Amino acid sequence: MNAPSPGRLVLLTTSHRVAPGQLSWPAWQALHGADRVLCADPAHPQLPYLREAGVEVEIAATPDAAGLVDFLAGGRTAVLVQSGEGDRRLTDALSRLAGSGRVAMPDLELLPGAYDLPGARLVDLVQVMDRIREECPWSARQTHQGLAKYAMEEAFELIEAIEDGDRDALREELGDVLLQVVFHARIAEDGAPAAGDEGDGGPFSIDDVAATLIDKLVRRHPHVFGDAVAETPEEVRAQWLRVKGEEKERTSVTDGVPVAQPALALAAKLASRARAAGLRAPLPEGPGPGPALLALAVEAERQGSDPESALRESARRYREAIRAAEGH
Repeated sequence: MNAPSPGRLVLLTTSHRVAPGQLSWPAWQALHGADRVLCADPAHPQLPYLREAGVEVEIAATPDAAGLVDFLAGGRTAVLVQSGEGDRRLTDALSRLAGSGRVAMPDLELLPGAYDLPGARLVDLVQVMDRIREECPWSARQTHQGLAKYAMEEAFELIEAIEDGDRDALREELGDVLLQVVFHARIAEDGAPAAGDEGDGGPFSIDDVAATLIDKLVRRHPHVFGDAVAETPEEVRAQWLRVKGEEKERTSVTDGVPVAQPALALAAKLASRARAAGLRAPLPEGPGPGPALLALAVEAERQGSDPESALRESARRYREAIRAAEGH
């Protein structure tokens, strides 16, 4: 004679990064087919959607493990809708029962009800930034203008990590650059800019920032999202510049080149713009090292070298030579 089935307990996990109610088909099947559906959190975001779908949910803040095992005996099924942190009290109690060796335990199944999509942790980042902005005295007082210097610092630290080939540092520095984006977007969400900031004062959020970027990327990649043809990197670049020029309605190839960037990078960018447009502008002459340095930067760009990176690499080697001379 076959022993009675000990039943089945399904631990249904969900993700706060996915909109409530958007569960997998196996999750809905388990919920509708269960003899009991339990949840320890009366404020669980899935509950309104489960009830709307006709699933009766019992709120059991302190589930009786032994009673649940007795209920499942005979082949019944129960689904436990877990919170993000899980329901340790019940699972610990079930572990103790199993360890006693005196109870026929039900089959335990872990069923993911929703899966995080790529980029889902960005939702957590936005929530963390919201809380920091609201509860941290320093963060609550920051403005775009006050944070500007940190954006430059983090960008340079990112470049250093890339040049060092340090992937751990690269991951960290990318996060620091991302923090600047999220922080500025959170400040913009508060509304009117502080004194010294420019703009019309209209608030916008990180979603608006992302939407603007998405629109730009789609417009400037018609060979990916449209019918245009660009088969080489050179054709892609020319297309990008053409679309960008149409968007910005620029009258000069120098429009949009930030003059606040490092001088060598600025010189190389101006030379690149002029060369791409087929312009032959005379280089300035005069005393001092400026004209000579500019000529070197223009020539480096013409040869396909980034003068900013080249000088920085030489400076790094010079730094090591100085340290060696010091006896390090």
